Amino acid sequence: MTTHPDSVALAKPAPEGGRFNRQRSAGVIITILVLIEIISAFETSMVYAAIPTMIRDLHSDAATVGWAVTAFLLVAAASAAVCGRLGDMYGRERVLVVILAAAMIGSAISALGDSINMVIIGRAIQGVAGAILPLCIGLAREHLPKAKVPVAVAIISGSAVAAGAASAFIAGLMIDNASWHMIFVVSAVYAAFMLLLVLFVLPWRPPVGTTQNIDYVGAIAFAPAIAAVLLGITKSGTWGWTDIKTLGLIVGGSAVLALWVFWELRVPDPIANVRLMTDRKISFTTLATLTLAAGPFGISAMVVALVLQAPTNAPFGLGLSPTAAGALTLVAALFGFACTPLSGRLSRTMGARVPLLIGTAVFGLGSVLLVAFHDTVIGMFVVVVSVSIGSAFSYTALPNLIVEAVPAENTSEASGLNAVVRTGGQGIGTSIATMVLAGSAVAGVSTVSGLNMVAAIMLVGTALTIVLTLPIRRGSSYTEA
Repeated sequence: MTTHPDSVALAKPAPEGGRFNRQRSAGVIITILVLIEIISAFETSMVYAAIPTMIRDLHSDAATVGWAVTAFLLVAAASAAVCGRLGDMYGRERVLVVILAAAMIGSAISALGDSINMVIIGRAIQGVAGAILPLCIGLAREHLPKAKVPVAVAIISGSAVAAGAASAFIAGLMIDNASWHMIFVVSAVYAAFMLLLVLFVLPWRPPVGTTQNIDYVGAIAFAPAIAAVLLGITKSGTWGWTDIKTLGLIVGGSAVLALWVFWELRVPDPIANVRLMTDRKISFTTLATLTLAAGPFGISAMVVALVLQAPTNAPFGLGLSPTAAGALTLVAALFGFACTPLSGRLSRTMGARVPLLIGTAVFGLGSVLLVAFHDTVIGMFVVVVSVSIGSAFSYTALPNLIVEAVPAENTSEASGLNAVVRTGGQGIGTSIATMVLAGSAVAGVSTVSGLNMVAAIMLVGTALTIVLTLPIRRGSSYTEA
């Protein structure tokens, strides 16, 4: 068992002046962390709306422009775990400053880029923003009293879901009324303002020093290993699961990950404390994260967008414009975001397992509604609302389960590793759904039977997640002082 001091409502005063003496209310701290997390969600989703325009303006193709998404996701996955650990070691505020500065620079490179290569380079640099959510969760736990942490974590995590939905709509408006360059300009300016918030408004902890050394070997090995596995998964829909490139990346990356785990178990100061995974609560949470991400959470966004925007003369499709589809998704996402405080309160009073079960069950309901009501706008709006509420409960419960399971000094690290699992699961789910839709297509057009099969896969993921969530015990896995 590990004992650690509980957090306090305000940042502790210190002999140093400036940012170390700031005292902020819980509401101000939560607001700052929500605003900071929005940039991560925005940068994750905004480029999807710009892909068709960039293909035309940069005289490229879908496969090449798709790397603007892939490069970001690969770096984001590695950054979530590595930077989360560095934040736990050396101060989450300090690491957050570096990440926001990098996100600002990456956005500027993409905004000024006149070739797809420059855009991809900028997006890869932006990818470090993948560590923002784990760091914000750690900061919430660090600066807030224990009773406020579950609701704060739920609101911060839920803002990522709502901001992700909003970003597609906002990006569409900017593309329609300006150019795709504008989404990167806005992102760079927003990152600059968030950097100022961290430097001049957010309370900082005084540096406490650390006797731990940076595990350079672990950090260097983890990034390409996880990138190889995720790249193989994300490209499997294009290359096929039996393609030598797909198998080579997944098998080779997995082999390096196995060696990495062996190294991390032996090194005195690992970049990732893989021994945390032996805790029963963390292991079941990790498995539930994987099945949820590979099932309803990872598949629903893609399927919903497909149904909303597919032409009306297809076997299924409502023929909405990207802007109209984005507006519908945004309104539905607000319903989900409104549920995040309730998810946090349930986590506080009943344990985070309960909102995860609720969210997963609502996802299952959304899968059934997708089969029944995919042919009407009102029906699809109900589906999207169900998916948004399911995302709100489940997506916010997962980080609270991590908070319940690990000591405060491991919060960002464990949250980052969970984010890696979630990213991999989403890639698996999207690839499987893509192959099912393609395999059931007639004359290159997806059919209703294919859509029903995808909904069935979502239901299987729902059932597996519930089975894995039920054994998760309530309460902390360590002793608090």
